[in-house]
Amino acid sequence: MGDKASVQQQGPATGEADPQASLDGRWVEHAGASEEMPRVRFTRGRLLASVVFVVSTAAFLYFVLPKLLGLRETWNRIQHGNGWWLALAAALEVCSFVGYIALFRAVFVRRPSRIDWRASYEITMAGLAATRLFASAGAGGIALTAWALRRSGLEPRIVACRIIAFMALLYGVYMGALVIVGLGLYLGLFAGPAPFAITVVPAIFGGVAIVIFLAVSLLPGDFDRLVKRWSAGGRLGRLAGHAAAAPAAVASGVRTAIHLVRTRDPYLLGAVAWWGFDIAVLWACFHAFGASPPTAVVVMSYFVGMVGNALPLPGGIGGVDGGMIGAFTAFGVPVQLAVVAVLAYRGFAFWLPTLPGAVAYPQLRRTVARWRVSRAPSYT
Repeated sequence: MGDKASVQQQGPATGEADPQASLDGRWVEHAGASEEMPRVRFTRGRLLASVVFVVSTAAFLYFVLPKLLGLRETWNRIQHGNGWWLALAAALEVCSFVGYIALFRAVFVRRPSRIDWRASYEITMAGLAATRLFASAGAGGIALTAWALRRSGLEPRIVACRIIAFMALLYGVYMGALVIVGLGLYLGLFAGPAPFAITVVPAIFGGVAIVIFLAVSLLPGDFDRLVKRWSAGGRLGRLAGHAAAAPAAVASGVRTAIHLVRTRDPYLLGAVAWWGFDIAVLWACFHAFGASPPTAVVVMSYFVGMVGNALPLPGGIGGVDGGMIGAFTAFGVPVQLAVVAVLAYRGFAFWLPTLPGAVAYPQLRRTVARWRVSRAPSYT
């Protein structure tokens, strides 16, 4: 790609000018400034260790846990779930990932761009597979995505800013749902029981997170430089400037996310589709086994359980499952139903994207190799 001025000619998927793309003409110097973005290292040792962990944990969840809980019929129930509902669950999971790809294009793809729909699929699916197979709390997928975006021609500072914007949009929906559904249950606006600990407490957490990120977005674009100047220069000033680079990068990304929302690009609804269809998979799995908890309870238990993704476990396997089962049990859902529905859901949510994602990784490498020998698109 060309210089910053030429890159700013087109906005995200809309063709409009993007004033936030330049951070008021001052790019964050410390976020993604390296020419070589970190790569995901799919070494045989790491891959083997991850596969062994995933398989052993899955075996424990599906075979040992039901016996420990005295649920001898759990596996039989999984095998005899309603096939139509399970087929619907699989289709809903595919829709979830289509939404994820749409959001990716809304945030990262400009016109013209080397990243077509096929490349968007390869980048997102390979990144999701890296997230699920390696215990890096999502860092593996982010690193792989950043690497591919850099190879497409995007400058490192643009990549860093846009990745933060992408995460802000995605998890803005998460935090908003915690607030709306949590308070809605507690106040009786939605049907279902309302234990304080898993309705109001998560709602408070989501509200605080939203306020903090909106407050950070008010930081000036040259916040790190201002801090360095206020620190009277020297070594202390440099250290203060480096420390301020992270909030400055987050501020730029959140401002970019706010700008993207104002463009009303319909592809941004991919953030809602990603979460919404995935929750619908869990809902369909309950119906497959003859249960139908209130929708708000399914939504809240889903988001509470997703906190397990923060654990250093491949794909949150074990942590997410336990969190969801615990949340459903706290809402009064029989543990037998919670176990069978959550395990069925995780079968779709974990394995359905992981297998094609593993295939997408070598495809992405070939796509990047073609980019290297082809001329970059013009942005002038």
